Amino acid sequence: MTQALLLALLFLALVAALPFAVRWLQRRGLGGLPPSLVSSKLISALAVGPQQKVVTVEIGPESARVWLILGVTQSSITCLHQVPAPRDATTLAPEVPSR
Repeated sequence: MTQALLLALLFLALVAALPFAVRWLQRRGLGGLPPSLVSSKLISALAVGPQQKVVTVEIGPESARVWLILGVTQSSITCLHQVPAPRDATTLAPEVPSR
């Protein structure tokens, strides 16, 4: 009985330590691609219903950034469109007419 309890406690401690170990490995750069290659940035979010949004995110390496337009609901995320990211952020600013 004592051996079974000890084994159960050891297993519980291992499961509890797993998220910390994964996070540590990711910080060390051993969890896949380097952070510079998988960085993402939220460009905009627009609520179209109580639990639905249209979200634009920028992903990809610096040399080939892409904008994904995503439909986000409570139960799913759907890619609606994909466009190359503009090189200059000033192209997004609306033109202001001169007076």
